[in-house]
Amino acid sequence: MKFVSTVLLSTICMGAIAQEPKNVIMVVGDGMGPAYTTAYRYFSDDRNTPEVERTVFDRLMVGMASTYPAPVSGYVTDSAAGATALSSGIKTYNGAIAVDVDKEPVKTVLEWAKEHGMKTGVAVTSQINHATPAGYSAHNESRKNYNEIADSYFDRKVANDFVLDVMLGGGWQYFKRDDRNLIAEFTAAGYEYVDNIAALKDTDETKPLLGLFADQGLNWALDMPDKQRLQTLTETAVKHLENDKGFFLLVEASQVDWAGHSNDVGAAMGEMQDLASTMTWLEEYVDTHPDTLVVLTADHSTGGFTIGANTVYKWEPQWVQNLKASPFSIAKQLMKAKDKAPLASDLLGFTLTGEEKSAIESIDTEDEEVAYQTVKTLLDLRTNTGWTTGGHTGVDVPVFAKGPGSDKFRGSINNTQVADNIFTLLGRE
Repeated sequence: MKFVSTVLLSTICMGAIAQEPKNVIMVVGDGMGPAYTTAYRYFSDDRNTPEVERTVFDRLMVGMASTYPAPVSGYVTDSAAGATALSSGIKTYNGAIAVDVDKEPVKTVLEWAKEHGMKTGVAVTSQINHATPAGYSAHNESRKNYNEIADSYFDRKVANDFVLDVMLGGGWQYFKRDDRNLIAEFTAAGYEYVDNIAALKDTDETKPLLGLFADQGLNWALDMPDKQRLQTLTETAVKHLENDKGFFLLVEASQVDWAGHSNDVGAAMGEMQDLASTMTWLEEYVDTHPDTLVVLTADHSTGGFTIGANTVYKWEPQWVQNLKASPFSIAKQLMKAKDKAPLASDLLGFTLTGEEKSAIESIDTEDEEVAYQTVKTLLDLRTNTGWTTGGHTGVDVPVFAKGPGSDKFRGSINNTQVADNIFTLLGRE
């Protein structure tokens, strides 16, 4: 009887420990409403089998979250207010970076982690001082104050240390300016700096790391050599952050949102593929590091992305499965080409119809936006994709989780509960 009691007590204690993650990896698919994860399922489906294969998103989905901001901003959030809700558990106005409606700073889960001895980092495909990473790492009344936010990464200390041990993403123009060279300052303070993603594999994992790879956001995933970059950033960040006291890492698939704003189905699926490969790696990481919690959600949905349009009951993603470059890059190449139709067919990965050839051949050599719109429209018509806006929408977004404490994110929750749950799991009463 005593043996049974001891085993039972041990099991209960192990269960309690399992609910307290050592590491937390928070992933934000910016702009990734439910249509994006559904579309990715069909995009990645093997059309040679009768079944529609499940994706990493299907395996990890646990619930849905509302996204509305503070009442002053109505029902549709922007990325800054969305990030603040996810990072602090506080609803605020659109444009606010980790401040409340009175513009007072609010504590973020990343800051809490740093204060309690954990290492911290961000790995994003936007500039590292963009709305979402800033919403976890800075405080500012406006997301547009990019230089101030960048400066705060160096100037503001948390627990007598820099806010972030690892910073990976874009942002050269904000970190190396005429008035200040933050890259030089971080390097002098002991950070290793790299400006080429390929160089990440050779970085010293014992040093804090700053990696900037573009003026602002990184190139589209479809324009990268292996059509992905987020997994590389994430793997590098994790390797640099691993330590006995644990870490908090914010990962953002930033440009799902940018594809939505552009109403670009080709780029959207490219960004979702980049995120899916990252999530697959993280899924496997939790399997081998069961003390790690991974949570993925979106701050909002963008574009009013519609799988099927014009009262036609079909969606045909195969037409964007073989793109050799992003639609934007394809448009730019076509502007310079003499024989546009053959080049377009090669870059798009399918033979053009007569009507499509005429549209492509009529692309102006001067108007970049019109050229881009021509390519996007061609793909929308081919796939039967619809869009309702170039902005955000107010729909609920999916929530995905794996690891200790993942049960807390199940069901229908408010986006603020994401932060509340993480605070609780990290030990805040």
